[in-house]
Amino acid sequence: MEGEGRSGVVVAAILAALFLAAAAAPAPPAAPSPAARLKVKVLATHPHDPQAYTQGLVWDGGALYESAGLYGRSSLRRVAPATGLVERRIDLAPGFFAEGLALVGKRLVQLTWQEGIAFAYDRDSFARVGEFPYQGEGWGLCYDGRRLVMSDGSDRLSFHDPVTFAAVGGIGVTLDGMPARALNELECVGGFVYANVYQTDRILKIDPRSGRAVAEIDASGLLSETERAAAEVLNGIAWDPRSRRFWITGKLWPKMFEVEFVPAGK
Repeated sequence: MEGEGRSGVVVAAILAALFLAAAAAPAPPAAPSPAARLKVKVLATHPHDPQAYTQGLVWDGGALYESAGLYGRSSLRRVAPATGLVERRIDLAPGFFAEGLALVGKRLVQLTWQEGIAFAYDRDSFARVGEFPYQGEGWGLCYDGRRLVMSDGSDRLSFHDPVTFAAVGGIGVTLDGMPARALNELECVGGFVYANVYQTDRILKIDPRSGRAVAEIDASGLLSETERAAAEVLNGIAWDPRSRRFWITGKLWPKMFEVEFVPAGK
């Protein structure tokens, strides 16, 4: 009987220890909230140069600034929004493939694809005022008021000093808990980063603090079948703070659209 009593005490102690360990264990992480599903509501349509391989788009002071890519055809442009006419243009050397574009104060910063150099220009004269080396590919770029945010075609955003372009951190991006790859052209608006997803008609709204895409925007159906046959993918997002509208277009698109992002069910 004495042995049985000891066994019972030991079993009770083990069970108590297991109970306490289970109670102290952290709860499993909650499943990520699904991203909101939005769509594009077109408010106005404007002409766009169908020869422009759009890689970056920025709105400032009633004008659009556009980075157009391809080797031998890359340029920086100032574009009249209503007409699509190119008011000012500077071409890059044939060995550079222009990519994303951001405005920092009165400087335009333009990425290159695989050349590892970002060029800085005076916004008004387009005079080149600097250049910055960086590692990896350059895809999209935007300025959030404190730092430059850059994509490289992966699921990662990197952060850069707006004066020196030195890397100052980064974060992986997820959509519904899964890596969100092929992030391309970027626009920083209201604490969020909007990103084209390459080779799709989707735009993600990303919280750069967590890396979570809080919304996925369907921008399909903007071009007719005939227009789409001669064009390439959706790419190019600019924000007009006065009208509180987005401007979007694509590579070799004949049109540009003023839009709002609204719930998909509407």
